Amino acid sequence: MNEKALQEVDKYLQLRTEISELSKKLGALHKNEMACKKGCSSCCMNFQVLPVEYFNILKQLKANPPRQFRNLDTEHDDCNFLIDHICQMYEARPIICRTHGLPLLFMNQEGDAWELSACPLNFKKFDDFHAENTYPQDTYNSKLFLINREFIKNYKEEQFGEFDMISINRLLVDLKK
Repeated sequence: MNEKALQEVDKYLQLRTEISELSKKLGALHKNEMACKKGCSSCCMNFQVLPVEYFNILKQLKANPPRQFRNLDTEHDDCNFLIDHICQMYEARPIICRTHGLPLLFMNQEGDAWELSACPLNFKKFDDFHAENTYPQDTYNSKLFLINREFIKNYKEEQFGEFDMISINRLLVDLKK
């Protein structure tokens, strides 16, 4: 990976750290409503992620390979790294996995109203949610998109479009290379 692509990976890691810190803060704020804990895998699946995130996860897993995994194809709904309801790549997990369970605030498709999404296992009633106690999903997705756009301009090993996503389950193929 060339230097310019690596600079975008560094920006991704800074963003991921910021998101993890906010997620931790929101988790503590909503601790009485949160049912999420080790062993809960209701949200776990074979997600698609942007290339900058994918190749960072791959780099982390090459440095610290998972001890267990399944060998499902890239089209399978289940995640190769979920074994007995425990994530085998937890430290390297994507941003979407870092924010699951939290109340997510986003603009609706029409662009005229805010919507809230939250795990029904965590939040039985949707009341008193506002910008200070929710995860601003659009803000962080926009930042991630811009980082990825610069990454794919500079990543020469494979070509991607701005909206291309990569299956997490592809990691097993790339780990074997």
